[in-house]
Amino acid sequence: QVQLVESGGGLVQPGGSLRLSCAATGNIGSIYSMGWSRQAPGKQREVVARITSDEKTNYIDSVQGRFTISRDNAKNTVNLQMNSLKPEDTAVYYCSAVVSHPGDPVTTAYNYWGRGTQVTVSS
Repeated sequence: QVQLVESGGGLVQPGGSLRLSCAATGNIGSIYSMGWSRQAPGKQREVVARITSDEKTNYIDSVQGRFTISRDNAKNTVNLQMNSLKPEDTAVYYCSAVVSHPGDPVTTAYNYWGRGTQVTVSS
């Protein structure tokens, strides 16, 4: 099994910044894509940003230019730098990773999720 643990959430005023981090530990062979999703109350979970193993990134339109996703492959971590935060960014943020286990066939991978960290943007 693989565990993903997020950190860095909290309360911030509009226009402020937060940096989320996520560390993957456990039975890890390779980590392919990693990402951050969020779920606001009463809304469906949405993927905010993704980063591939060769560090290609993509973002949803609403965070483009404000959020930056990055990863450290040596440490099995993924970060989300969030700037110019808005009240509509308020949500629980979840880290995810597509992971293979040692010895798995190359076509086999699993999607793991963290438990989430709360981000609240309010004055």
